[in-house]
Amino acid sequence: MDTLRVARVENVILEQFVPPSTTDGQPKRDRNTGTLHLTPHHLIFSQTSPSRKPTEDPNQHHHQQQQQQIETWIPYPSITLLTRLPQSISGLYPLRIETKYFDNYVLLFEKDRDGGSEDVWQSVKDCAVKNSVEQLHAFFYHSTTRPKQPNPQSDASSSSASASASASTSSNPPSNGWSIYNPRNEFTRQGLGSDKNKSWRLTDINREYQLSQTYPNKLVAPTRISDSTLSYASKYRSKGRIPALSYLHWANKASITRSSQPMVGLKNSRSAQDERLVECIFSTHLYPEAAYSSPVYGATTTNLIIDARPTTNAMANVAMGAGTENMENYKLGKKAYLGIDNIHVMRNSLKIIIEAIRETESKPSGILDRTLLRKSNWLKHISTILDGSLIIIRNIHLNASHVLIHCSDGWDRTAQLSAVSQVCLDPYYRTIEGFNVLIEKDFLSFGHKFLDRSGHLSSEKIFVLTENNEQDSDEDEGGAGAGAGASRAAQAFFATVQKTLSSSSSTSHLKEVSPVFHQFLDCTRQIQRQYPERFQFNEQYLLDIYYHLYSCQFGTFIFNNERERQSYLTKTASVWDHLNGNKSNYLNETYDPKIDKENDDQGVLLFDPKNVKFWFRLFRRGDEEMNGSTIVLSQAQGVDSIGPITSTEDDPISIPNGLARAVSPPINVDSPAKRQVGLGLPASGSGWNWSGAFNVVQSAGRQIKTISQDAINQLKAEAGEVEDFNSNNNDPWNNNLKENKTSQLSANDPLISTITPQQQPNDLGRKEYKPYIPKTNFRIPSETNPWSSSNFNETITKPTTSRINSNPWSTADRSVPDPNAIPDPKPRSTDTFSPSLSNLSLKDKPKTSSVPSALANDDDELIRAAMGEDKKAWDPLGAL
Repeated sequence: MDTLRVARVENVILEQFVPPSTTDGQPKRDRNTGTLHLTPHHLIFSQTSPSRKPTEDPNQHHHQQQQQQIETWIPYPSITLLTRLPQSISGLYPLRIETKYFDNYVLLFEKDRDGGSEDVWQSVKDCAVKNSVEQLHAFFYHSTTRPKQPNPQSDASSSSASASASASTSSNPPSNGWSIYNPRNEFTRQGLGSDKNKSWRLTDINREYQLSQTYPNKLVAPTRISDSTLSYASKYRSKGRIPALSYLHWANKASITRSSQPMVGLKNSRSAQDERLVECIFSTHLYPEAAYSSPVYGATTTNLIIDARPTTNAMANVAMGAGTENMENYKLGKKAYLGIDNIHVMRNSLKIIIEAIRETESKPSGILDRTLLRKSNWLKHISTILDGSLIIIRNIHLNASHVLIHCSDGWDRTAQLSAVSQVCLDPYYRTIEGFNVLIEKDFLSFGHKFLDRSGHLSSEKIFVLTENNEQDSDEDEGGAGAGAGASRAAQAFFATVQKTLSSSSSTSHLKEVSPVFHQFLDCTRQIQRQYPERFQFNEQYLLDIYYHLYSCQFGTFIFNNERERQSYLTKTASVWDHLNGNKSNYLNETYDPKIDKENDDQGVLLFDPKNVKFWFRLFRRGDEEMNGSTIVLSQAQGVDSIGPITSTEDDPISIPNGLARAVSPPINVDSPAKRQVGLGLPASGSGWNWSGAFNVVQSAGRQIKTISQDAINQLKAEAGEVEDFNSNNNDPWNNNLKENKTSQLSANDPLISTITPQQQPNDLGRKEYKPYIPKTNFRIPSETNPWSSSNFNETITKPTTSRINSNPWSTADRSVPDPNAIPDPKPRSTDTFSPSLSNLSLKDKPKTSSVPSALANDDDELIRAAMGEDKKAWDPLGAL
């Protein structure tokens, strides 16, 4: 409570948009008056209806008062932007709040200071910005302090919140929610260790998290791979995240394994242990103890290494010491690139949707701008993830082959692809219990960074103070007004210093935020919408999981990996206890488990990756408002995958023209994506081939040559020369001229005259440059080369201020200038003036002059030097 400047504010007006009750409706603006309560972890707005009928029974009156009281809970970690706006026309002081639940609130206060908007703004800022995960609400949450309405998106959640979901304190043992996932039990359910499959084993090599700090302590590896081999193989994978089993198919025992990128680097590093590990994974179904000792009839063996990244990202990681597999070393598999963008692109995509919602609520019409929705490419990203998952599903179920998935570190895109694929492959993961196990296994235990990706610790950058808010009051004369102004100046100074010191850390922290788990829930909703009778849980279950992703009320989604969460199991509660405590609210009425057993698809969902829509209930809008336009939905084009790749000769990262196979849609040869693929890395099996980079250098050289030719043509055009520069005889870049060209040049050219006969035979193969001789009366002064070795014997008399013969490199013999010489003060004129250098000429020479004849001759020499008709250096700009 020390960080709270005010705990209760009366007569606060709350303005917000209420979601539509129908799919074809639009949000409506709502305005209520009530009391604002500030706690260390929540903003609570209590709205009480002013109209109450008197009653004689006090209990009945208390019951009516509870029914008429509505509370709005805003968790501090869910706030994405808190802005102090200038004073309104009505004299109120507004605060605008934007949340990760796509709710926007405006709080109007009667005063600014002394318990007004400024104190509330500063209190929320001090409570929201945390330095440690132990300051979050999950470490202070008890069953007696549970909010009655934790989820503002659901009316049914108010009853489920009050239901008992066993919450643990610091002295309570772990609840059942923490033990809902047991690695041994889950992989045994998949068939590990059975009589039909002894190709896999559980290992405790990461028991103390020494192999990889971001991996679970229980890993499943091939039986024929020892722990020593795993230890060596971990050095070749980023963060030590070796290929580990995530799923075994229930029929053909094809596997989904996941890892991080290999540390290939520019030196084309390789690891025999890692290659042996992948080889054993791809051949586990061929062992005598396996379910199938021979390939499945009708199936084509296509073991895949899925690189979820675009080829440009994979190539960029090579320069950082990582990269992608060299398929010359992994003979049993092929590789495919899915082209899923990184966390920064996904974060910016969601920001555009938030911007569209913000602009809509600020307009009087309230019409959602579908242009911004189309610009966000959100549906395209969702379709890309779904299309990549469909490739994995078909390869596992139809081809009975293995799949190894990785991106860069293997905890974002890898988790999405693996989890979405398992939802469609196994009907168990479409139940409430199975869905909890899937999230625990593929996101929590395998190290998805919930703390960083969700931004739970917040940042000072989300608290904005408008410029018009702080206005100096200089009306008070005397020491009071001056003291107030000095105080505000001091506060502004210290705030600037603090912002400077913390700007780098805050910026790096915000760059880690990305809606990775949000996209997984969105993909699940897209599949659920296409197969509503195949899921035991309803849409509200996904919405409540999304709510508690940012509420920080439970300890499930507030850690980066299993190692960090392991020491806090007795101090926080599990979200699964809370959600499953009122399981009846989340049951899907249309769910029929018999369909998975009786249908011809054997319980495997082969969905349409292009059939995607905006999850309008999550964004708190209407279905018609967000998905009514066919233009918006047309952007879902699937993934531009490249593969399968069997060798480096087919790898687009290795050679410019790699084998490309697009799943949907086909990649145009001249498309930007294809051109990006052409900028590749290595090519041969012995080492990375840099032919792609060499071709780029050659292309750049040709461009420089073209630019140089254009520049030379421009110079010649300005000099008035009209010649065909593109001919072979005049092309200075033509290296095929082997004849002696010196005979074609002028005999008076100092560049040729200085070449001795002994030098000329050795220079026959060297390109000589022909001097530019314009066809007008003006000639470029090529004969006045200041570095010429010619001996000039003329005696020149010049004023001391003249720069004409001031060239220090000239070898000409110069006499001492006459100190008594006087320069001509009169400017000389000619009969005609031309604005172009090509038309400049000297038609008449001055016949009479009032200056001595010696100076007149010097001026004539000066003019002839400027016109290129003498052998003196000409320096009109005084550069020498």
